[in-house]
Amino acid sequence: MRNATRLTITALVIFLALYVGACKSSAPKMDAPPPQPTAAPTPDSAEVSEEVVHEPVTETIVSEEVTEELPEDLAQLNAEGYLADAFFDTDRFDLSPAAREAMVQNAAWLQKHPTISILVEGHCDERNTREYNLALGERRASTVRDYLVFLGIAQQRIQIISYGEERPFAVGSGDSVWKLNRRSHFVIVAR
Repeated sequence: MRNATRLTITALVIFLALYVGACKSSAPKMDAPPPQPTAAPTPDSAEVSEEVVHEPVTETIVSEEVTEELPEDLAQLNAEGYLADAFFDTDRFDLSPAAREAMVQNAAWLQKHPTISILVEGHCDERNTREYNLALGERRASTVRDYLVFLGIAQQRIQIISYGEERPFAVGSGDSVWKLNRRSHFVIVAR
Protein backbone atom coordinates (compact mmCIF):
# COMPACT_ATOMS: atom_id res chain seq x y z
CA MET A 1 0.00 0.00 0.00
CA ARG A 2 2.81 2.41 0.88
CA ASN A 3 4.65 1.69 -2.36
CA ALA A 4 1.50 2.32 -4.36
CA THR A 5 0.94 5.58 -2.50
CA ARG A 6 4.53 6.68 -3.03
CA LEU A 7 4.28 5.75 -6.70
CA THR A 8 1.07 7.78 -7.02
CA ILE A 9 2.63 10.82 -5.36
CA THR A 10 5.77 10.53 -7.47
CA ALA A 11 3.70 10.26 -10.64
CA LEU A 12 1.61 13.28 -9.59
CA VAL A 13 4.71 15.39 -8.93
CA ILE A 14 6.25 14.40 -12.26
CA PHE A 15 3.00 15.13 -14.08
CA LEU A 16 2.68 18.54 -12.43
CA ALA A 17 6.30 19.41 -13.20
CA LEU A 18 5.80 18.50 -16.85
CA TYR A 19 2.50 20.37 -17.02
CA VAL A 20 3.92 23.55 -15.48
CA GLY A 21 7.05 23.25 -17.62
CA ALA A 22 4.94 22.94 -20.76
CA CYS A 23 2.95 26.05 -19.88
CA LYS A 24 6.04 28.11 -19.13
CA SER A 25 7.90 27.09 -22.27
CA SER A 26 5.02 28.12 -24.51
CA ALA A 27 4.67 31.63 -23.01
CA PRO A 28 7.54 33.21 -25.02
CA LYS A 29 5.94 31.97 -28.27
CA MET A 30 2.80 33.91 -27.40
CA ASP A 31 4.72 37.11 -26.60
CA ALA A 32 6.65 37.23 -29.90
CA PRO A 33 4.62 39.08 -32.58
CA PRO A 34 6.13 37.46 -35.73
CA PRO A 35 5.19 33.82 -35.01
CA GLN A 36 1.47 34.59 -34.63
CA PRO A 37 0.67 34.76 -38.37
CA THR A 38 2.65 31.61 -39.25
CA ALA A 39 1.34 29.61 -36.29
CA ALA A 40 -2.34 30.43 -36.85
CA PRO A 41 -3.14 27.98 -39.69
CA THR A 42 -1.67 24.86 -38.03
CA PRO A 43 -3.57 22.67 -35.57
CA ASP A 44 -0.48 22.60 -33.33
CA SER A 45 -0.76 26.34 -32.77
CA ALA A 46 -4.26 25.86 -31.38
CA GLU A 47 -2.81 23.50 -28.80
CA VAL A 48 -0.10 26.03 -27.91
CA SER A 49 -2.68 28.78 -27.47
CA GLU A 50 -4.77 26.52 -25.23
CA GLU A 51 -1.75 25.90 -23.01
CA VAL A 52 -0.94 29.61 -22.90
CA VAL A 53 -4.48 30.49 -21.80
CA HIS A 54 -3.65 29.44 -18.23
CA GLU A 55 -0.28 31.22 -18.02
CA PRO A 56 -1.43 34.83 -18.60
CA VAL A 57 -4.22 34.46 -16.04
CA THR A 58 -1.73 33.44 -13.37
CA GLU A 59 0.75 36.14 -14.40
CA THR A 60 -1.96 38.79 -14.37
CA ILE A 61 -3.13 37.80 -10.92
CA VAL A 62 0.41 37.58 -9.58
CA SER A 63 1.60 40.83 -11.12
CA GLU A 64 -1.34 42.92 -9.91
CA GLU A 65 -0.65 45.14 -6.94
CA VAL A 66 -2.72 44.52 -3.85
CA THR A 67 -5.75 46.69 -4.45
CA GLU A 68 -8.33 45.14 -2.18
CA GLU A 69 -8.59 46.26 1.39
CA LEU A 70 -8.31 43.28 3.73
CA PRO A 71 -9.87 43.27 7.19
CA GLU A 72 -7.38 43.83 10.02
CA ASP A 73 -9.02 41.30 12.36
CA LEU A 74 -7.88 37.72 11.65
CA ALA A 75 -11.27 36.25 12.61
CA GLN A 76 -13.02 38.52 10.13
CA LEU A 77 -10.35 37.84 7.51
CA ASN A 78 -10.92 34.09 7.87
CA ALA A 79 -14.70 34.55 7.81
CA GLU A 80 -14.48 36.25 4.41
CA GLY A 81 -13.48 32.93 2.79
CA TYR A 82 -10.59 34.11 0.63
CA LEU A 83 -9.04 30.62 0.58
CA ALA A 84 -10.90 27.54 -0.64
CA ASP A 85 -10.70 24.15 1.07
CA ALA A 86 -9.32 21.09 -0.72
CA PHE A 87 -11.60 18.05 -0.57
CA PHE A 88 -10.41 14.44 -0.76
CA ASP A 89 -11.79 11.02 -1.64
CA THR A 90 -12.17 8.35 1.03
CA ASP A 91 -8.82 7.20 2.47
CA ARG A 92 -6.93 9.36 -0.05
CA PHE A 93 -4.55 12.26 0.31
CA ASP A 94 -3.81 12.99 -3.36
CA LEU A 95 -5.29 16.15 -4.87
CA SER A 96 -8.16 15.79 -7.31
CA PRO A 97 -8.29 18.09 -10.36
CA ALA A 98 -10.85 20.26 -8.56
CA ALA A 99 -8.64 20.49 -5.48
CA ARG A 100 -5.60 21.36 -7.62
CA GLU A 101 -7.56 24.15 -9.31
CA ALA A 102 -8.61 25.51 -5.91
CA MET A 103 -4.97 25.42 -4.78
CA VAL A 104 -3.89 27.32 -7.90
CA GLN A 105 -6.41 30.02 -7.02
CA ASN A 106 -5.29 30.00 -3.38
CA ALA A 107 -1.65 30.31 -4.46
CA ALA A 108 -2.51 33.27 -6.70
CA TRP A 109 -4.26 35.00 -3.80
CA LEU A 110 -1.35 34.27 -1.46
CA GLN A 111 1.11 35.66 -4.00
CA LYS A 112 -0.91 38.86 -4.12
CA HIS A 113 -0.71 39.04 -0.31
CA PRO A 114 2.89 38.10 0.54
CA THR A 115 2.59 38.98 4.24
CA ILE A 116 -0.19 36.45 4.89
CA SER A 117 0.78 33.24 6.70
CA ILE A 118 -1.57 30.26 6.84
CA LEU A 119 -2.28 27.10 8.78
CA VAL A 120 -3.41 24.11 6.71
CA GLU A 121 -5.62 21.81 8.79
CA GLY A 122 -5.95 18.17 7.73
CA HIS A 123 -9.39 16.67 8.45
CA CYS A 124 -11.01 13.25 8.00
CA ASP A 125 -14.45 11.71 8.32
CA GLU A 126 -15.37 9.64 11.36
CA ARG A 127 -14.61 6.26 9.84
CA ASN A 128 -11.37 4.43 10.75
CA THR A 129 -9.41 4.70 13.98
CA ARG A 130 -8.38 7.94 15.63
CA GLU A 131 -4.69 7.22 14.96
CA TYR A 132 -5.30 6.40 11.29
CA ASN A 133 -7.32 9.58 10.80
CA LEU A 134 -4.67 11.74 12.47
CA ALA A 135 -2.02 10.28 10.16
CA LEU A 136 -4.26 10.69 7.09
CA GLY A 137 -5.07 14.29 8.07
CA GLU A 138 -1.34 14.97 8.37
CA ARG A 139 -0.74 13.56 4.89
CA ARG A 140 -3.56 15.68 3.45
CA ALA A 141 -2.20 18.87 5.02
CA SER A 142 1.33 17.99 3.86
CA THR A 143 0.14 17.33 0.31
CA VAL A 144 -1.57 20.72 0.17
CA ARG A 145 1.47 22.48 1.66
CA ASP A 146 3.82 20.76 -0.80
CA TYR A 147 1.61 21.70 -3.75
CA LEU A 148 1.44 25.34 -2.65
CA VAL A 149 5.24 25.37 -2.31
CA PHE A 150 5.43 23.86 -5.81
CA LEU A 151 3.23 26.75 -7.00
CA GLY A 152 5.66 29.31 -5.56
CA ILE A 153 4.49 29.99 -2.00
CA ALA A 154 7.31 30.09 0.55
CA GLN A 155 7.18 27.10 2.88
CA GLN A 156 7.86 29.38 5.86
CA ARG A 157 4.42 30.92 5.34
CA ILE A 158 2.64 27.56 5.70
CA GLN A 159 2.10 25.62 8.91
CA ILE A 160 0.27 22.29 9.02
CA ILE A 161 -1.70 20.38 11.65
CA SER A 162 -3.91 17.31 11.64
CA TYR A 163 -7.19 17.15 13.50
CA GLY A 164 -8.20 13.79 12.04
CA GLU A 165 -11.89 13.30 12.82
CA GLU A 166 -11.85 15.59 15.89
CA ARG A 167 -13.23 18.77 14.28
CA PRO A 168 -15.87 17.81 11.72
CA PHE A 169 -17.28 20.48 9.45
CA ALA A 170 -20.57 18.61 9.09
CA VAL A 171 -22.10 16.48 11.85
CA GLY A 172 -23.84 13.20 11.13
CA SER A 173 -23.28 10.06 9.12
CA GLY A 174 -23.48 9.15 5.47
CA ASP A 175 -21.48 10.02 2.40
CA SER A 176 -23.02 13.47 1.98
CA VAL A 177 -21.69 14.41 5.43
CA TRP A 178 -18.43 12.48 5.24
CA LYS A 179 -17.33 14.08 1.97
CA LEU A 180 -17.54 17.53 3.60
CA ASN A 181 -15.27 16.38 6.43
CA ARG A 182 -12.53 14.91 4.19
CA ARG A 183 -10.69 18.17 3.59
CA SER A 184 -7.75 20.45 4.16
CA HIS A 185 -8.98 23.71 5.60
CA PHE A 186 -7.11 27.04 5.53
CA VAL A 187 -6.78 29.40 8.47
CA ILE A 188 -5.00 32.74 8.09
CA VAL A 189 -2.76 33.04 11.16
CA ALA A 190 -0.76 36.20 10.42
CA ARG A 191 -0.96 39.31 8.24
